[in-house]
Amino acid sequence: MSYRLGVDVGGTFTDLLLVDEKTGRLYTAKVPSTPEDSSIGVFNGIARVCDNAGIDPTEISSVMHGTRLQLTQS
Repeated sequence: MSYRLGVDVGGTFTDLLLVDEKTGRLYTAKVPSTPEDSSIGVFNGIARVCDNAGIDPTEISSVMHGTRLQLTQS
């Protein structure tokens, strides 16, 4: 099977949406973001959403990534 994954990294949470391309079924996950290294939150989320769907991450055919992290001045 083939799955598409959307990842949105926010300041507090990282949201994931996994789409089964064959059936159209959707799976979601929300994990804490990790500002010190956003990849940690992304990989934690991938593990969670794949567990929710009962699939191996190698079944994901494409990933769309978005973020709205910004630097602010005090």
